[in-house]
Amino acid sequence: MAITDWPEDERPRERLLAQGAAVLSDAELLAIFLRVGMKGKSAVDLARELIRHFGSLNRLFTATRDEFSTLHGMGPAKYAQLQAVLEMSRRALAEDMKQFSVFSTPGAVRDYLRLHLAGLAHEVFFAIWLDAQNRLIASEELFRGTLTQTSVYPREVVKKALWHNAAAVVLAHNHPSGVAEPSSADQFLTRELRQALALVDVRVLDHFIVAGQSQPLSFAERGLL
Repeated sequence: MAITDWPEDERPRERLLAQGAAVLSDAELLAIFLRVGMKGKSAVDLARELIRHFGSLNRLFTATRDEFSTLHGMGPAKYAQLQAVLEMSRRALAEDMKQFSVFSTPGAVRDYLRLHLAGLAHEVFFAIWLDAQNRLIASEELFRGTLTQTSVYPREVVKKALWHNAAAVVLAHNHPSGVAEPSSADQFLTRELRQALALVDVRVLDHFIVAGQSQPLSFAERGLL
């Protein structure tokens, strides 16, 4: 049955307008983005199939163009639209961090990192460079590794800090396994980077681990900095 044949108060778009986006399920939100379904499938049915195929919204968001386009009805145009929506979300969060201290918008930092790192099938090491007021200067992926290990070179991190003329940094990396617990290697690396960056007067404010759909784990909150 097409969504237009549903009772009006059950249609995703009408529910969003009446009650807000938060009341909708993942599939209903994705259905609004898709707009239309396919023969024999409503947009909600198609959205459920997409989420089931990729396993989660995060994994869907990080799918490559080829992975996305292998699904019937999901071509380059839809992929481009999805990537544009995600990039707008990242930039909106970055605007908050440029205007205010990261400590005044901790939720924005976590959301920003999740949009960049959650759902990736490979491990990456990420840095958010900050000025003396802890506002965003730039963010970038510094290193990329395999499913289980990333090689991070403190000298290269220091060079990047000097390039951006940063006063502080928030570090982050992801665990593709979905387990956010820091390993002993993670803790050793954090200490090593803190010591190296301290030599050029750059403070490490936090180190986050992003894993699956859970909240990114904060080293500072765990007392690991």
